[in-house]
This record gives sequence, C-alpha cells and structure tokens, in this order.
Amino acid sequence: MDRFKAFLKRKDIEISVQRYLIDALGAMAQGLFCSLLIGTIINTFGTQFHVGFLTSPVATIGGTEYTVGGLATAMSGPAMAVAIGYALHCPPLVLFSLVAVGFSSNALGGAGGPLAVLFIAIITSEVGKMVSRETKVDILVTPLVTIGVGVGLSAWWAPAIGSAAMSVGKLIMWATDLQPFFMGIAVSVLVGAALTLPISSAAICAALSLTGLAGGAAVAGCCAQMVGFAVMSFKENRWGGLISQGIGTSMLQMPNIVKNPRVWIAPLVTSAITGPLATCFFRLRMDGAAVSSGMGTCGLVGQIGVYTGWVNDIAAGTKSAITGFDWAGLILISFVLPAVICPLINQFCRKAGWVKDGDLKLE
Repeated sequence: MDRFKAFLKRKDIEISVQRYLIDALGAMAQGLFCSLLIGTIINTFGTQFHVGFLTSPVATIGGTEYTVGGLATAMSGPAMAVAIGYALHCPPLVLFSLVAVGFSSNALGGAGGPLAVLFIAIITSEVGKMVSRETKVDILVTPLVTIGVGVGLSAWWAPAIGSAAMSVGKLIMWATDLQPFFMGIAVSVLVGAALTLPISSAAICAALSLTGLAGGAAVAGCCAQMVGFAVMSFKENRWGGLISQGIGTSMLQMPNIVKNPRVWIAPLVTSAITGPLATCFFRLRMDGAAVSSGMGTCGLVGQIGVYTGWVNDIAAGTKSAITGFDWAGLILISFVLPAVICPLINQFCRKAGWVKDGDLKLE
C-alpha cells in the first residue's frame, strides 16, 4: 500500500474533492467558455449585425457546413477534456491525447455530454498519467493507452451518463415550469451559491443542460451574488472591486465568507427574491447555451445567453419579437434589483452587528 501511495504521489495523482470537483470542474467551464460559448456569441453577433464572414460557411466537413462560430462550438468536447487534463497536471502526451477522448465522450453523451466529458476525462487523465514515461516507447504507449481507455469508456459510459444528466436537467426544468415560485427560489439560491463557492456553476448548468425558466432563475441567482457583492462592498473596494466582482466573479469574496459567513446573508436572500421574480413575474427564460445560465454578469455572458435565446426563439417561430417588457425584466433582474436589494438587506445585517466595516474588503 505504501508503494502504491508513493507511486500516486510521484505521478501527481491526488484523489480529492479539491482536485476533481473544484479544479477539474472549474477548468471544464473554461473549456466550454472558449469553445461552445464563444462560438455561440460569434454566431449571434454575425447574425444580428449581418457580418457576412461570420455567417458564411468557412469549411465543409462530412457534408456539414461550418461557420467560424460553428467550428468553435464543434470543438467543445476536446476543449473541455484538454482543460480538465491541464487542471489535473497531465504531461504533454496525455494532454494532447485527450482531444480524441473529449470529442468521443461529448458526442456520445448527447445533450448531457459535458458531464460525460467530466467523468471520463478525469479517469482517462489519471490512467494516462500512470503509464506516462514508464516505458522506452512512451511516444506510442501513452497515446495508445490514453485514447484507448478514453474512447472505450466513452462508448461504454457516455450514453448513460449523458442520458442521466439530461433527465435530471429536464426534471429541474419541468419542476420549475410546474412550480415557478418555489423552484425559482431553489434554483436561484443554489446556482448563485455555487457561483460564489470555489466550484463552477457554469459547468454544473452545462452538465445538466439547464435552460428555459430554470435557466432564467439560475441567471438571476448568479447576478444577485455578483452585482450584490459588488455594490454592497463598494465602500471597502471602490471601483476596482465593483468591476472585478460585478463582471468578474463573486468568488473573490470567499476568504471573507470563511472569516464571517454572515456577509453571505444579503446575497443569498437577494437570490431568493429575484429568482421567483424572474420565473413568476418576468417569465425570464435563458434559451441560449446552457453554460450561460451559470455565468451571471461575468463578461455579461448570462445576458448574452438570454438575448441569444430570444433570437433563437424568434427564428424557430416560438417568439414573435423581443418586447420592452423582455428588456425591462432582463435589466432589472440582472442589475437593478440586486444593486438595490442586496445593500439594503446588508444594512439590516450591519445594524444587527453581524457585518462590520472591513468584513467585505478584498485582499
């Protein structure tokens, strides 16, 4: 047993929640952002502003035409797998072999492909690291083992994992449509909390294919955290903190939350308020790429996702036009209400002595 532990240490294989559910999940979200999300944004930009280069096919592969954005979107599986491998400190031959593994697991996983990529890329990365540089013909052995194990697991596991993830996502979306008030609260609070915690809310939403009203609630929860923390900590962090949290990430507040968990009360309560407002009153839907549901105001990706969904719905004939009420709902839920409600609730926390000056100061 000691020899095996020493082997794992030498290979930098660390079986832990930090490595697999924080580092790998966060990296997967970055891979999704750099492929699926950017591709969707490029396509939307090209369509809305009639940019010929972005709307015209630039490649035809197997009879399928791809635009610039389409090519980026098609590479989401490889991008996720390579990002996960990078987070797990894979050596070069393992890392590059994950391209094929990511493509196969994402393709075979269907709509739940991102979750399949997460599981299979983690296992394949660790197996690849085990055999890496252990033979004199590493250039052959490592890619063969990595790709063989990854593609084999994809064929064996990916359809079931993808189906399970899709079923869970559909259940959440169905429940939100059925009970928009209570599910609006639950989805908004949970996804918003995930955004601030050192895990990836974007990857979770992508893995569950979370869109529709549930996606709108998720956007609301994330915005409540990011804009809420940014505005209520303005006194301590000024403009730099407003920008870094408001369009960056509320995860910057995690050290302060660990020191004083009560600083999290106001953003969480704000999420519980704006979530059902999004689902019940504004009927805010996020029908763009599922990863956008967990991004909030980070680079305005959540808002771009909602807008992309509107455009897609109009093209599909399920929505006639983008109305003033649509825009009002998006702006109020994303920016105005969190900026007003969260600092107000925090004032009550301050009067109760739960939050003091300096508690929200960023390092």
